[in-house]
Amino acid sequence: MNRRNRALAAGAFHFDSMLVTVCVCLLLIGYVMVTSSSLHLDSKASVAASALNVWGYPIKQLVHIALGLVMARYIAMIPMRNWQKIAPWLFIAGLLLLVVVLFFGVNVNGSTRWLSLGGIRIQVSELVKFAAVVYMARYVNLHQQSIRESAFGLLKPLLLFSVASVLLLLEPDFGSAVVILIIAMGMMFLAGARMRQFALLLAVVAVLAGLLVYLEPYRMKRVTSFMNPWADPRDTGFQLIQALVAFGRGELWGVGLGGGLQKLFYLPEAHTDFLFSVIAEELGLLGVLAVISLFALLVCRAFTIAVAAEKAGEQFSAFVAYGLGIWFGFQAFVNMGVNMGLLPTKGLTLPLMSYGGGSMMIMCCAVALLFRVHTEVTEINASTLPEPRFKAKAKVA
Repeated sequence: MNRRNRALAAGAFHFDSMLVTVCVCLLLIGYVMVTSSSLHLDSKASVAASALNVWGYPIKQLVHIALGLVMARYIAMIPMRNWQKIAPWLFIAGLLLLVVVLFFGVNVNGSTRWLSLGGIRIQVSELVKFAAVVYMARYVNLHQQSIRESAFGLLKPLLLFSVASVLLLLEPDFGSAVVILIIAMGMMFLAGARMRQFALLLAVVAVLAGLLVYLEPYRMKRVTSFMNPWADPRDTGFQLIQALVAFGRGELWGVGLGGGLQKLFYLPEAHTDFLFSVIAEELGLLGVLAVISLFALLVCRAFTIAVAAEKAGEQFSAFVAYGLGIWFGFQAFVNMGVNMGLLPTKGLTLPLMSYGGGSMMIMCCAVALLFRVHTEVTEINASTLPEPRFKAKAKVA
């Protein structure tokens, strides 16, 4: 057994200082802002609410983070070759869970997206995103030549992803369907798909997405309200208007931590989908730029690890890292774009920051998978160093 295999078999783990710093900062800022935006939520049910009730959401989020870190610890110990073996079964399991959630899921605000396990709601779409990254990395690694030379190489994985998209649309969860398609297409583009074929495929997907919006009245309302929220300020444009008010109140320095007003029953889902607006109001433009910079660093680090894996000859690991970077970056971009009025309203959380058990735990696992790629690349690079020709002799007293 060579040095690399001995180290990996012994459970070697290499910390990436930049990745650790970025993720810890996102978790800490997110937790503080979730606390700030949710302290009033449980107290509205009773004027004499106990301190435990007031701290209900922060305590639950702390449990979510703790469980996510425990799961991440075990994810980071699984060799990448094992992930490559189970990738198809992992994606099939995700599809089966999407079917299960349609029949036994928890309905919240008209959408059936969650399974309740031990009092914790798991959003199945987050599991499917994780599985989609691993599955596409395996497919791209095995069929890179076909992707570069044949249109069928591009269409083949999208047929399976279209099944997942249909199941997501039945929940309905249009945002997650878009995310998994972007992950798949982004990874195929990085694998070397021909620009002409890729552009044609992108156009087809865009047309289909436009038809889905046009044919569904509530999606059409979201698009029209996004273009002119003041046309219906009390209904379809309410969320966006309140979010924009939060940004306006924040100005440069913010109104101060805990001093925001929009979270007090004006801004719906302030601790989940619209947490970024609370950050803008209480921490101001500087807080907004800090969060954007952290996500930019996270994506850049993911791509840097992917490039290092590619140079080390670990194609599967490289595409996993690329896929994770696309996922983190695109979902964060959509969430922040919705909050700033740049995109129509979508129910996507802010990675590693928004309140939610399933989302937080899966995101922690995704980061752990990125750490695993970094660990194996570091071990490969260390194993290529020449063995020392001479060993130091112990001095004789």
